Amino acid sequence: MNTKSGDGIGRRGNVNEPVVAFGPPGTSGELNVSVIVSPFSPDFKIEAFGGPKEVGEAVVRTITGAGKRPDVKGTLVKSNLREDSLRNVKYYELEFRVESPLFHRHNIAVCCVRGGRLFTLNAQAPESKWPEVKSDFQRIAESFSLSS
Repeated sequence: MNTKSGDGIGRRGNVNEPVVAFGPPGTSGELNVSVIVSPFSPDFKIEAFGGPKEVGEAVVRTITGAGKRPDVKGTLVKSNLREDSLRNVKYYELEFRVESPLFHRHNIAVCCVRGGRLFTLNAQAPESKWPEVKSDFQRIAESFSLSS
C-alpha cells in the first residue's frame, strides 16, 4: 500500500480494501470473511438495480470485470432480500461462484447501503472447501447487520 488516506490507513488508489478480514493463519487468503465499506452518493439506493436477482447479477458482473476479463466467469446461485424495518436497511444476500483457470471460488455476500456508504460482507472459499464451510458462511451472512 503506497498512499495514506486522511485517516492514516494506507490505501491503494481506487481500490476498496476490506475494513476487516478473517481467515486461517498462514493460508493464501482464498478462504476468508471480509467487510468492505465504500463511499457512495448519499442518495444512492441499491434497489435502483432492481430486485435481489438483478442486484446479484450486477455484483457478479462487477466482480468478473463485466466481460473485460473473459477468463473469469461468475454465476449467481441464489439471491434474497432481508429487511430491517427498525433501522430502515435492506440487506441483499447473494450466493455466487467465480471461476477462472487459476481458481474456483464459492461466495456468500451481503450488501446494504446507509448514510452514503455501501457495506459489503463477503465470505469466500475454494469450491473444494465449500461443503465444509457452507453452513458457517450462511450463519455469518444471516447475522450480518448494521448496529448504529
